[in-house]
Amino acid sequence: MSNALDPEKAKPTEEFENGTERYVGDKLCVFYDGYWIRSYHLNDGSFADKKIMIDKLTRRVFHHLELGINTPSNRLDEIRSIYESEQESARKRVKGAMLAGALLNRGREILKAIVELEDSGVKIESSNELLRECGRCFMEALSLGKNIKLNDGGEGVDELWGEPFKVFSMPIEDYFHTRYVKVAKTMFEIDRITDALGQILQAADLLKPMQACLAELSESSKLACETIRNDPAMFDIWPRYIAAKEAYQNDLHDIVKSHTNKEMNHNSDAYRELLAVNRILMDGGAILMKLATLRVPLPKSTKSICERIDEFLAEGGGNS
Repeated sequence: MSNALDPEKAKPTEEFENGTERYVGDKLCVFYDGYWIRSYHLNDGSFADKKIMIDKLTRRVFHHLELGINTPSNRLDEIRSIYESEQESARKRVKGAMLAGALLNRGREILKAIVELEDSGVKIESSNELLRECGRCFMEALSLGKNIKLNDGGEGVDELWGEPFKVFSMPIEDYFHTRYVKVAKTMFEIDRITDALGQILQAADLLKPMQACLAELSESSKLACETIRNDPAMFDIWPRYIAAKEAYQNDLHDIVKSHTNKEMNHNSDAYRELLAVNRILMDGGAILMKLATLRVPLPKSTKSICERIDEFLAEGGGNS
């Protein structure tokens, strides 16, 4: 097509207006905040379309959250009573998360009923009490989100938990705008961490062979974070990401193991530095992997690992 861009020329530094659509290679993309992101035109904003999206997002949310909070809708009154009577703060926090899960599931069930009514020819107006109750469930679940933690306890839960509610309350086009902005920020953080980790690999001769692994992990992470899970492209993108993740982890392990198995004094500065480099590279890689799978920005984690790397290099680390 005449408006296609060569993937090698579609660099993040090029200037386009947000929302500009072009083909990058054979992939339809939309430009946001410096990045060309895979573009989707899936829905027209009907209740049926919103239900499909909310169901998919809810499954994704619960997959990443702490265990035990995916409370069935039919137990909403029971968990509400238990939550309200709990006095111990740590237990009340968990029960609040369980109540939030029940409210999210109740909202989904009501939306399912609305879709079934519409399929039967019943027109549902915005003033309909059933629709209002659906919104109340979603909003209360959102307000209880402060009680929820990711399964690893880290940041990102607010962005993740809020996605189903955005689909319910926003026009679909507006929701996708917020998604593209979020993905662009995530890609930026992937690039920032990749650049920082690359400085360590460049400084340490024994780690230079990992530069290709890091580049592939970075690129496949960005592809994974921009692609929705039911896109057929995911059959190629996800295996590529997993292979890159395993190659990065295995190569780092093999390099460190091969050098620590040699006659290295475990009390030496060289040994301690090698372990410090290993920790930084493992932690940085783990954040890249989390960005790829959560698909939301992690500014605190990104800032922390980049500062650790800067401090390590400023102290002369990695020059081995």
